[in-house]
Amino acid sequence: MNRTALISAALAGLVAFTSVPAFANDINIRQYGWAHSSGGEQNGWRNRIGIHQDGRRNSATAHQNGRSNVAAIGQDGRRNAATTIQTGRHNAAGLAQFGSQHQGMIVQDGNGNIAAGVQVGRNCDGFVSQSGRGNVAAFVQTCN
Repeated sequence: MNRTALISAALAGLVAFTSVPAFANDINIRQYGWAHSSGGEQNGWRNRIGIHQDGRRNSATAHQNGRSNVAAIGQDGRRNAATTIQTGRHNAAGLAQFGSQHQGMIVQDGNGNIAAGVQVGRNCDGFVSQSGRGNVAAFVQTCN
């Protein structure tokens, strides 16, 4: 009887240990220049956030509540600000912003929504807000 209980406990522990990463959230932040700020908040599971930022004085935040959401931000130049807010399941948010002094925000509330971005020169303001299911939005700008 002890042998069966020990084997059962070992198998239960193995299953629990190997299944934890499948439910884990993921945040990957890289900042190379100087004076950047970034942050992320995740509530749920299988959410992924990636933030890059290269130049200087860029700020980025990503908030996720739900599961299987993806947010990628980017930014290259200087003094760019980007925010993504996602509530629900299977939403995907991007952005990019290459030049300087851009403001970008993506807000998604629902399931299966996709929003992209870009904004090249400087002084662009891009805002996307989606609620519901299966919405797709994209914006590209070259501002000066």
